Amino acid sequence: MGRLTLWRFIRNQYQTIKPVEKVDLTGKTVVVTGGNGGLGFEAAKHFATMNPARLIIACRSEAKGMAALSRLSQDIGYMKAEVWPLDLSRFASVRGFADRFRREGRRLDVLIENAGILAKHSYERTEDGYSSIFQTNDIGPSLHTLLLLPYMIRTAEEHKTKPRIVFVSSDVHYFALGGKSRQFVDQPNMIKALSSVEYHNQVPLEGHYVDSKLLNVFFVRALQARLSKYPSIVVDAVNPGYCYSGLTSNFTGARAFFERLMETLFAITTEEGGRQLVWAAVGGSGSEETLKGGYVSFGEVVEPSDFSISKEGQALEEKYWNQQLDILKGVDPRIEQISDEHLQS
Repeated sequence: MGRLTLWRFIRNQYQTIKPVEKVDLTGKTVVVTGGNGGLGFEAAKHFATMNPARLIIACRSEAKGMAALSRLSQDIGYMKAEVWPLDLSRFASVRGFADRFRREGRRLDVLIENAGILAKHSYERTEDGYSSIFQTNDIGPSLHTLLLLPYMIRTAEEHKTKPRIVFVSSDVHYFALGGKSRQFVDQPNMIKALSSVEYHNQVPLEGHYVDSKLLNVFFVRALQARLSKYPSIVVDAVNPGYCYSGLTSNFTGARAFFERLMETLFAITTEEGGRQLVWAAVGGSGSEETLKGGYVSFGEVVEPSDFSISKEGQALEEKYWNQQLDILKGVDPRIEQISDEHLQS
């Protein structure tokens, strides 16, 4: 199960997709990053039918966020959704979101770290000094999660609930860190190496996204392993399946043609992909222990890549966690306090 074969991929894509998991979210708060479109919106739409007290759609574009709110209102009559600005490629924006949550949030039951991008042909460095895809897909969501973690811990203790953190990963992580990528993670400062222009130029563009999805799996497992003081908190990674989404909308030429062909042959709908996010967030009631640090695919916990569970992969996970935590402590002093108070080494 630790390998993604062609047969397994086809079987997954052509299976009958389970109905969306339904639970009562009355009184609860849900945050979905990138919830204005694609998988994030479809997941948010499903959550809205479960009557959460608050549904916060975190996204870069306020206009697109407001359009998503209008659709929720028109399609299902849900009027309690909110749009909060969040740009995961800017640490200042992530800190601002956390500051606002301290003032206005307090309770947090479900956090879906869904927002993500593909690599572009030209190398883009953020204002914080990292490649755009690496900060958006990995470092930014990690900072966001850790800054919101105390609210989830408090929610679990005060309301006797089982909050969940869900990172949207992908089955492409089975192909991660192959070829030229390996030389970069083997460097002493793997985060600097993965974010370098050399990595961008030497590793095929598709590999950037693939590698970022394995790092999501690493972060989920590393965080869960350090939350033993809080047995009610569940952290998992989810594969939404190969589905129609906005990620590939900017493809052109032969790349666009191939992607359209693949979608026609194999893709599930965006709504069906959104169901997978929902299941990872509220499904499997009574089996939470199996979900902890797990990799969820089509409504069940499956084994992640062989590399990720190998000794080499586990050592790399530890290296990634430690280096990332050191960076985030420098980004926001709250991270050191959160680590000291809540996370076990």
